[in-house]
Amino acid sequence: MRTAAIFSDRMVLQREKPIAVWGDGKDGRRVTVTLGGNSASAVIRDGKWRVTLPPMPAADGLTMTVQSGAVTVVYREIAVGEVWLCGGQSNMEFEIKDEKNGEALLNTLTPECGVRFYYTPKQRIIDDSFDAVERNTAWGYATPEGARSWSAVGLYFALELQKKLGVTVGLIGCNWGGTSASVWVSRDVLEQNALLRPYIDDYDNATAGKTDAELIAEFDEYAAYQDVWWVKYSELMQAHPETTWDEAQKIIGESRYPGPMGPKNECRPCGAYETMLMRVCPYTLRGFLYYQGESDDFRPDAYETLLTALIGCWRRDWGDAELPFLNVQLPMFRYADAPDYKHWCRIREAQDRVYRKLRHTGLAVIPDCGELDNIHPKDKSQVGHRLCLQALYEVYGCMDAAEACAPMYDSSYITGNTATVLLKHADGGLRLTGMPCGFELAGPDGVYYPAQAAFSGNRITLTSADVPAPHYVRYAWTNYAEVTVFGMNGLPLAPFRTDSLTYEHTADSEKKNLPSASM
Repeated sequence: MRTAAIFSDRMVLQREKPIAVWGDGKDGRRVTVTLGGNSASAVIRDGKWRVTLPPMPAADGLTMTVQSGAVTVVYREIAVGEVWLCGGQSNMEFEIKDEKNGEALLNTLTPECGVRFYYTPKQRIIDDSFDAVERNTAWGYATPEGARSWSAVGLYFALELQKKLGVTVGLIGCNWGGTSASVWVSRDVLEQNALLRPYIDDYDNATAGKTDAELIAEFDEYAAYQDVWWVKYSELMQAHPETTWDEAQKIIGESRYPGPMGPKNECRPCGAYETMLMRVCPYTLRGFLYYQGESDDFRPDAYETLLTALIGCWRRDWGDAELPFLNVQLPMFRYADAPDYKHWCRIREAQDRVYRKLRHTGLAVIPDCGELDNIHPKDKSQVGHRLCLQALYEVYGCMDAAEACAPMYDSSYITGNTATVLLKHADGGLRLTGMPCGFELAGPDGVYYPAQAAFSGNRITLTSADVPAPHYVRYAWTNYAEVTVFGMNGLPLAPFRTDSLTYEHTADSEKKNLPSASM
């Protein structure tokens, strides 16, 4: 009899919600779990067991006993507090040791700071070594050495949340750099939607006619080559940081990332869903933190559907249609030598639309946190902070929208040669950190020209000598640009456009009362 690998000493369990505990063992055996005076039992069926303990208030220093026949497992130093899963790709995975102020923050950490972390092991395939790797994991305290590989975004979020709520905060890292959102959902989710089916079709076409053994052998050959390539690339960039990606490949050879598709490629659809997410599901959570979208910029018009499907899939698997999902909107970014493809702004719009239409979601707006030519901005403090603001507002109800939310497009109208935009979360007005830029107007032909902006309270009036009869407005509709317009709460104006014909304007109060049957 065993519990799932995520259960260990020092774990954090979710307060005020029924607590799921599960594992595997021999059929017919009874398993009893005891925690803080509460007990629950189950009989092992088909090699699996699961019990649900009643909700508990916040606590520290607890012991859990899991007993089946002569087998007894005891977990100690358990806290009951707040638990969040940190999902996504490299910017969520980005380690605190590499963050702008990470070393200084690490030196302040002690177990008493009230943050703990469990990292779901990054495994490509469930093979003979899978179990041993998974069993070598455990919850850890926040210490200068122990926390070096923790998510920087997650750590900043958790430290701020812990100070606000006064309870232990547990983070479950479940992320992998370079992964599409399609990697983190079940196959049935992709198969059932015409917009998402191409993710599966691409994989099936790439692997057609080959056995799993052949595909694995191809990937292993690639991985050996690419490991050496990354070492050479790292050495080159340390010596000549100005080298572009294309120049680097001419010097040290071609990068073959992400390698051939197959059952061992971490970028295959549904892969990390099976090898990572389902290994920690259904651990009882307060909600999800999610920072992803960069690797789906090649299909921006499908991203709204994909993100909506992912949220629905995760909520379904955790058995909670209202489980909070706090998303990070992509920041400004463009490679210095690349044209502005205007695909990241479409990903941002998709993220905005999902936030507007789905209940119990939040959106951390961070256009000002991007860096030109660096897809991994080093300052993650504001990302964690803005996620925390969303949690305090959307989830815990201890902050209002005026404090927690970025100014966002609400509505607009045209009077003569002037377009007026009305914002929500901007009743106190706007402030500038430079010349206002990024505003554009277009006539009925849809051709945009720069516009002059004037501000008054939550209103922006726009005019352009090139557009005497405006029809459409957009702001920051680009992959990368300077951000100079902020709310009085310090949060940047969220990018928007009005020529997206199905754009929804659901008010916050309406969003919170939408039916949730489909989610």
